[in-house]
Amino acid sequence: MESAEQNYFVGFHVHYYIFTDHPEEVPDVKLGQGHQLTVMTVGSSNRWQEMTLRRMERLEKLIESRLVNEADYVFSLDVDSKFYARWGVETLGRLVGAIHPGYFKTQREHLPYERRPESQAFIPYSDGDYYYGGAVLGGAVKDVYEVAKTCREQLDIDAAKSIEAAWQEESHLNKYFLYNKPSKLLSPEYLWQAHLPQPKEVKIIRSCHVIKNYAAVRPNP
Repeated sequence: MESAEQNYFVGFHVHYYIFTDHPEEVPDVKLGQGHQLTVMTVGSSNRWQEMTLRRMERLEKLIESRLVNEADYVFSLDVDSKFYARWGVETLGRLVGAIHPGYFKTQREHLPYERRPESQAFIPYSDGDYYYGGAVLGGAVKDVYEVAKTCREQLDIDAAKSIEAAWQEESHLNKYFLYNKPSKLLSPEYLWQAHLPQPKEVKIIRSCHVIKNYAAVRPNP
């Protein structure tokens, strides 16, 4: 939150919604003018995969209940990230995705799409372009709503058949973007991972997942 206040849409009206199963641990951060914070309490789970599987459902409901009358644009971002440089209006668009930092040099046939035909997230080896990171999804409220609603519906269909896509909601997001291209595509500088070396192609890292002790923060491997 502190790094966001220094870099994320500074000078604009921003309403942060933090989803957490430990609301008492959200720190008290001094917010800039026009910025506000709402903590949304969610249930815990004994599987981290279950938490990420519910991401689209929570985004869909948040838009329906609040954002449709409150905001012009929305970004869904991973909470375990830190901002290191400006993130501003250059990221706005009708529908915004980001290239996953782990696969921006990977050949299409080796991208980690869901490959089982029985899943709604299925992408054959002959299809695909980029591998989009699930940690960044944004755009105009109505367009992000369509993404969230569609992915949630596809996730529900898979769940009814006891299928869990390879990378949960990220797999379904990649399927959506295959046929509904984002109007703006962000480079991995907006979605970096701290354990990766910085290649010469990435001149600046704007947002990055922090290194975590997964054994301590995840309930299962």
